Amino acid sequence: MASPIILALIFVLPILYFLIKERRYSSKLPPGSLGLPIVGQSLALLRAMNDNTAEQWLAGRIKKYGPISKMSLFGTPTIFLTGPAANKFIFVNDALAPQQPRSISLILGRRNMLELVGDDHRRLRGAVVQFLKPEMLTKYVGKIDGEVKHHINSEWKRHQTVTVLPLMKSLTFDIISSLLFGLERGPQRDALCKDFVELLAGLWAVPVNLPFTTFNKSLRASAHARKALTEITRKKKAMLESGHCSPSEDLITYLLSLKGEDNNCALSEEEIVDNAMVLLTAGHDTSSTLMTFMIRHLANDPETLQGVVHEQEEIAKNKLSGDTLTWNDLSKMKYTWRVAMETLRMIPPIFGSFRRALKDIEFEGHLIPKGWQVFWASNITQMDANIFHEPTKFDPIRFENSSSIPPYCFVAFGGGPRICPGNEFARIEILVTMHYIVMQYKWKLCCKEDTFKRDPMPSPLHGLPIELEFRDSHV
Repeated sequence: MASPIILALIFVLPILYFLIKERRYSSKLPPGSLGLPIVGQSLALLRAMNDNTAEQWLAGRIKKYGPISKMSLFGTPTIFLTGPAANKFIFVNDALAPQQPRSISLILGRRNMLELVGDDHRRLRGAVVQFLKPEMLTKYVGKIDGEVKHHINSEWKRHQTVTVLPLMKSLTFDIISSLLFGLERGPQRDALCKDFVELLAGLWAVPVNLPFTTFNKSLRASAHARKALTEITRKKKAMLESGHCSPSEDLITYLLSLKGEDNNCALSEEEIVDNAMVLLTAGHDTSSTLMTFMIRHLANDPETLQGVVHEQEEIAKNKLSGDTLTWNDLSKMKYTWRVAMETLRMIPPIFGSFRRALKDIEFEGHLIPKGWQVFWASNITQMDANIFHEPTKFDPIRFENSSSIPPYCFVAFGGGPRICPGNEFARIEILVTMHYIVMQYKWKLCCKEDTFKRDPMPSPLHGLPIELEFRDSHV
């Protein structure tokens, strides 16, 4: 066991290093305070997120220090940047690398897109983007349609009351499992889903691997999930080599088929598994959260709901009972997608993120020292009255002409070379799901108190229980 002196040095030396560096660069650093050692402003931010006052907390810092300030978050000196110019600086600057909590890389794997930089990141991201581009996804609309119909028939139809968030998470997991891994419904998919529920619980946990901790349970669930995904990958590789499946069958077979000149596009088994873990995690949480908050908003906004219902009725009336939605149908759901975008603007699933400075860099005359992290929050520009007129008003018409929104102001999907590669995939599953829900049901919220917290994703009170009622002309 490490002695108290060694443990003290482990914590104290990094702090002394950054304090000495801060003093060395004090004249160039932005205003602000690093606060107490290790703790800094971490507890204050986490408390604000839990109370759903994080935007106000950050606004208070901006009022006090301006759009660029220093603080300390999660044990690391941090520069907080805000504004369109700052967003662009963060998203396109090669000197800023992703900075994920250590727990994420330990659980999801070291060769995932969130961790990699340079050529490795471009190679892996390019492979995933090729599979998720619209030309590829058109052929998977029917598969997603089938998963949504099965989910509603099995989880919604026999109940007068349902809890939306866990159901949406279950649905998005099933869709991604089917599309990415080719997993059909059954024990293998159920077991993988169970592992991912435990895995996700520890992504933001303190990375101390002691028995019975959330992090320990998450690591064990990750090991089970990785074993299952590795077996799937090896099985599909054998099928691909024997000609028993096509490269476009699912994401795994597609990634396995990549070779390129001199084999320079080929991905290792570790890279395929690690990025499958990331895509399943990211797609599972963000889309389910967005659909939950769309349903939450539409329950209290009859005018917007009527607009969505009218649009979906126009599509449904030209289809026979049991017909599958098509890519052409989805292209007509413009208003429904604007509702999704406005929901994203007001309640982005990802509150903010971090980058790490790979070298000393400057922004607007202020120094960002090497090794410090940069923090950005999407809501700052998305709720800025100088950018979006009456930002607290829900108005889908804002997105009628997306080109009218200044660059790097709406950043719910990120931006630059690391913009979310699954935008189009998310659009398909959200539009298909909302079509069948609004065509079959009316609903009202069960909780009088309509609040939510962030942990770190936004989560409505009690998971958003709603009372269902069949529409007269449901499909």
